[in-house]
Amino acid sequence: MEVRHEADEYEARLADVVNVVSDTIRRRWLVLLAVTVGVFLLGVVLISLMTPHYSATAKVRLDPNRNPLASSNGQQARAELSDEAIETEVKAAGSLDVARAIVKSQRLMDDPEFTKVLAATTNTPLHTTEARETVVANELLQHVTIAREQTTYVLGVTVESIDPIKAANLANAFASAYIETRTKNRADTAREQNAWYQQQLANLNRDATEAEGRAAQFRAHAGILESSAEGGGGGTIVDQQVAPLSGSLAQALSDAASAKASLSAAEAQIARGRLDAVTEVLGSPLIQELSTQRAAILSSEQEIEAHYGPRHPESIKVQQQLAAIDAQLNRESNRIIASLRANVNATQERVDSLRQSLSHLEAQRERSVVASSAADGLAREAEAKRALYDKMSAMSLDSMQTATADIALAVIVNKADVPAKPSFPNKPLLYALTLMIALMAGTATVAGQEMLSGGFRSIEDLEAQLGIPVLAVVPKVTKGQAPAELMLERPTSMFAEAFRIARTAVLGARDEANMKVIAVTSSLPAEGKTTSAVAFARTLAIANARVLLLECDVRRAAVRGIIRGGVAKAGLVELLHGEISLDEAIQPGDVPNLDQILVTAPYFSAENLFGEGRIEQLLGALRARYDYIVLDLPPLMGLADGRFLAAYADVTMLIVKWKSTPVSAVTAALGWLRKDGSNPVGVIYTQIDPSAHSVGSLYYYSKQYSDYYQAA
Repeated sequence: MEVRHEADEYEARLADVVNVVSDTIRRRWLVLLAVTVGVFLLGVVLISLMTPHYSATAKVRLDPNRNPLASSNGQQARAELSDEAIETEVKAAGSLDVARAIVKSQRLMDDPEFTKVLAATTNTPLHTTEARETVVANELLQHVTIAREQTTYVLGVTVESIDPIKAANLANAFASAYIETRTKNRADTAREQNAWYQQQLANLNRDATEAEGRAAQFRAHAGILESSAEGGGGGTIVDQQVAPLSGSLAQALSDAASAKASLSAAEAQIARGRLDAVTEVLGSPLIQELSTQRAAILSSEQEIEAHYGPRHPESIKVQQQLAAIDAQLNRESNRIIASLRANVNATQERVDSLRQSLSHLEAQRERSVVASSAADGLAREAEAKRALYDKMSAMSLDSMQTATADIALAVIVNKADVPAKPSFPNKPLLYALTLMIALMAGTATVAGQEMLSGGFRSIEDLEAQLGIPVLAVVPKVTKGQAPAELMLERPTSMFAEAFRIARTAVLGARDEANMKVIAVTSSLPAEGKTTSAVAFARTLAIANARVLLLECDVRRAAVRGIIRGGVAKAGLVELLHGEISLDEAIQPGDVPNLDQILVTAPYFSAENLFGEGRIEQLLGALRARYDYIVLDLPPLMGLADGRFLAAYADVTMLIVKWKSTPVSAVTAALGWLRKDGSNPVGVIYTQIDPSAHSVGSLYYYSKQYSDYYQAA
């Protein structure tokens, strides 16, 4: 249910907007039409006065494969241009140099279409031909558009001119000049590059040679046999000495260990008293020979002692021989042991010597490693300079070939044709845009008028801001008709029905005995106050009530121009001055049951005409005679009588003109009435457009009610 309710509210708001727009257009269609037609005709005239311009396009295709250097190792390579390179070519095609070449070749210095800019140039001195050509070339570039066609290598060169033939010629000239300029610039640049390359090659060759010489000299001085620039760890003389020396040291260590082991074993046998068990002793030939001799002497000693006895000279001689042999064995054994000790010392000294030599070589090797690293750096530097020289040499060769090759990198694939119709102005499009602008101008004018019209625009707006109800909505009368006459001539018209609704709104739900004096006033003049007072009084009288219309707007005295019949020679002013009686002042109205006391002529005086109890006494007398007294009061803004008299009325109706009376004026008037103790019961909304839906929820003026009202 909530969704449906919100949808209904949205549709209602949308319908209100549509109604407001349609009402505004219907009321101000003449303004809308006049502004729209005027702006459109002005636009048509301006478009017809425009000078036609013609556009011609020549197409140039960039071809990087036409470069003689677009090959590698004898095989044709597919050359490509980046987006940045193509954009650079676009800028080059539209450069000032190309434009200057066109100005000269096409003799544009004599063409009024481009030289008219010279007269308007004030910020640049034009004393020289070159300066004037530059200005004309810049003007020419304003007529040129160069763009890449999508993602292709094709550039479109478009030139706009008032002459179609000139446009085509200039487009073709631009394409040709671009190709010639780029070809010449490329060759010139290549020649300059080649000269620069030659100078750089000489410098690089010198630097490479010097670097190679420094590297060779350093290797020779440091004893480095080979360079290690590529593999690292170059060989030196020290490196060659270290390996054999290391092998000798290892052998010496082995020999020393073996000698120590032999000496230790021998000393162990000697310690056990077994010198003869030492391996080296046993292995000595002399010991073996002496041992053999001793064995023989021992054998003969046993025989001699057994035969002669131990004291026999022969026995003693043998014993002496045996002692000599034993002494000789001891000496030889000791010599062998001493030899072992000497061998140990010798091998140890050799080890120490080798170690000292190896340590010295290692120190030299460390220095040679640092020197080798430096030599490697020098070698790499020399190789880098040589490689740079080789690369620069190849680039120099390419540059030389480019300088000698006269091949353009772009070709014209489509020459510009003479255009058959102008590219500007596009009259159908401009006419359509002009019509749209004219409609917007008309709409803006109408919207501006609506915003500047001021006043209240709807019943909801009025009631929300004032806090009092709208009693009735009075339609605007067609020109040529008197609003007050409609009450008499067409009593069932919309106009008459509005005041019957006002009567019901004021009196229908209240005690009529306490509603005798009803005042009608407004904030400002010309809001329909007097007409509404007369119509309301007639409505009460037609309903068989005794009614008196009392005109209190003495300075304007407008009722006499509205009612039918003549006006008495004396009226309210004379009555309040005491010059006539009440019966003499009361005159019959133009409908039954309606009497009136009017002002015979506008009365201007500084006196307090209604003061000193006069109006109070008059109203007291009239209350006894009539059912209702309708007071036509002066406007409240700028006049004091209206506020003073409204306080004596039982109720006051405030007249507000639709979309005219300023909101501030109505708000101020209503505040004054409340402050003065008056009783403002509501507003009568006057001069409403009968077909306007912006009056809120009162739709009884719509076409659905047309059968209920008297149209004629």
